Amino acid sequence: MSSSNERNEIVLILDFGSQYTQLLAQRVRENQTYCEIIPCETTAEEIAERAPIGLILSGGPSSVYDAGAPKIDPNVYKLGVPILGVCYGMQLTCKEFGATVESAERREYGPAELEINAAGASNPLLEGVALRSQVWMSHGDQATRLSPEFTALASTSTCPNAAVACESAQFYGIQFHPEVTHTDEGRKIVANFVTKICKSSCSWTVKNFAATAIEKIRAQVGGDRVICGLSGGVDSAVVAALISRAVGSQLTCIFVDNGMMRKNEIDSVAKVFRENFEVNLVIADAEERFLSALAGVDDPQQKRKIIGKTFIDVFSEEARKIDGAKFLAQGTIYPDVIESGGKKGGQAATIKFHHNVGGLPENLEFELIEPLRELFKGDVRRVGLELGLPENLVWRHPFPGPGLAVRCLGAVTKEALELLREADAIVVDEIVKAGLYRETSQAFAVLLPVRSVGVMGDGRTYDNAIAVRCVSTTDFMTADWSRLPYDVLARISSRIINEVGGVNRVVYDISSKPPATIEWE
Repeated sequence: MSSSNERNEIVLILDFGSQYTQLLAQRVRENQTYCEIIPCETTAEEIAERAPIGLILSGGPSSVYDAGAPKIDPNVYKLGVPILGVCYGMQLTCKEFGATVESAERREYGPAELEINAAGASNPLLEGVALRSQVWMSHGDQATRLSPEFTALASTSTCPNAAVACESAQFYGIQFHPEVTHTDEGRKIVANFVTKICKSSCSWTVKNFAATAIEKIRAQVGGDRVICGLSGGVDSAVVAALISRAVGSQLTCIFVDNGMMRKNEIDSVAKVFRENFEVNLVIADAEERFLSALAGVDDPQQKRKIIGKTFIDVFSEEARKIDGAKFLAQGTIYPDVIESGGKKGGQAATIKFHHNVGGLPENLEFELIEPLRELFKGDVRRVGLELGLPENLVWRHPFPGPGLAVRCLGAVTKEALELLREADAIVVDEIVKAGLYRETSQAFAVLLPVRSVGVMGDGRTYDNAIAVRCVSTTDFMTADWSRLPYDVLARISSRIINEVGGVNRVVYDISSKPPATIEWE
């Protein structure tokens, strides 16, 4: 980070594959303390080199008794660093120290009431936490009999050791998940671990991050030129702002028009960047090229890969026209890496293919600059505001790299994209008019690969169906469907059916993530 203090004050999370690991990192960062996620098999020696002020062992889907269950280097417990074990991380450590870990009578998933005992009330981990509160459980095993050096701090009706501590080992364990919003006092518990136990000075800020990133970019680039791919979203905008601050006129931004952007996207992108950045902006018209490559392809992953490859080809061709171009800047953020299975250590499963992660050819002609690679969306927005980007850009809803192609289910055609583009614009327009844009995290239309019977005027129709997707989330790793007012939904439906030719039915997606994803493909 930007100072020796920040560099030393880092909390590392050893990941055992929990779907909530990213939330843990965000909760730590909310306390202005830098945090990174590392593979659970990272050696104690490697961890010691990072000099963390604390370690967190995440949850995970395995049982500690499973064949091949993930473990950690036992020397990690000898580093003299405070450790917080969450769910699986707690069970693994309790077993390591001689406790009995057994399968619960039934798997516990959902809310439970946590009751803190006298020992817990005086322990720094639970200091200031309500003696009774709701927590979120997700486990099949639990520690039943503790070793003598361990103390029980709290319990639930089905879990006698829901929170434990071993002062001699500087270990604290909790069976529940403090990182999810369903745990009422979760943020407080994480804050206690970071500030009271790890003694963080809470000095990591986005201002310091921006300053450090600019310094690193300037040192990396030197006198060479940088090319940045723009999409109109906040991630690429922040990258462009960072690089513009670092190297000024050495930056050229390229916007690849793949024909799958939102309505009026090209004009709005050009306006925003020409007004806010002192950079050259090149717009590459490649719509026909992308549509030709996608002709007849309906598999979602294949579509993403084709778009990624075509993007790189078009981008590279434009980049070769720029003398002295050596570096390629991308707006890759951490969830992109995780969802693409790109996290080192192999614990992450590939959920979807991101065209700016993993799709780059081995003979890439540019050196990569990805200054946001370890940031979450909330971090990126804060950096953008710190850099002076306009709020309407910083708070713009995320848009997938492959654009409308992954919201046009089935094969992609120009006609289908035009229909979807109009419907999508209506969804966003009505959300904005209702004053709900900032209350929703993503709002968009999806063109379904089905047609249905309808009646318009005096005639029978057999036309397309549009799904409207609006979600609310704080992290995009989990999300819930937005409870939009019925009158807003009614206006959206009426306008789409009346204003978009070829649509006679609108449905509203009420799926949460998980089990669904936010995007349909």
